[in-house]
Amino acid sequence: PAKLARVCQAANVKRLIHVSALGVSDRAPSHYLRSKAAGEAAWKASGLDVTLLRPSVMFGAEDKLLNTFAALQAVFPLMPLAGSDAQFQPVWVEDVAEAIVRCLQRPETIGQTIECTGPDVMTLADIVRAAGRWSGNARPVLPLPLAIGKLQALAMELLPGEPLMSRDNLDSTKVPNIASGKLPGLASLGITPTALAAIAPGYLGHTDGR
Repeated sequence: PAKLARVCQAANVKRLIHVSALGVSDRAPSHYLRSKAAGEAAWKASGLDVTLLRPSVMFGAEDKLLNTFAALQAVFPLMPLAGSDAQFQPVWVEDVAEAIVRCLQRPETIGQTIECTGPDVMTLADIVRAAGRWSGNARPVLPLPLAIGKLQALAMELLPGEPLMSRDNLDSTKVPNIASGKLPGLASLGITPTALAAIAPGYLGHTDGR
């Protein structure tokens, strides 16, 4: 963000929407959340006309969230899950995209931080079960203690490619990924958040949502 801010200043770009994340803090337990906080601080110090959006986990037709858990349940008979009680408020990617457009259309959002969340608070286990149910491959979820979850994440980090789960991901789940209620949300932009259950069954294979 600091480099981008310098480029924007050099190119005389004044207006910018930055998509950050919920739970950011320079004292957060994960490097991911601390780095997001540092990015926000860089934009705030840039002197540009910035609006910050903080979404929860986003879902959509080609997401890596529900599609991944649906695919895993199509293969494995059981879902061992670290951080199963972590809280999220899944938000539809198209609602976030609409929020970006509306912020650009509304100068009064300059300087604001807006939380982008869906209508429902769900645990990670809830999301995994929903992915299995809507894809027709429901499997039992086995919650893992944090210590075992760390070992599982370490093993995934050693596999080729981008890991499905890392130890830093687990540290991030210690912070509830839900709206604080202290900042404006999608409703402040005139957007009614779309529920996960209204969209995901269609792209996971069960259009009736059961």
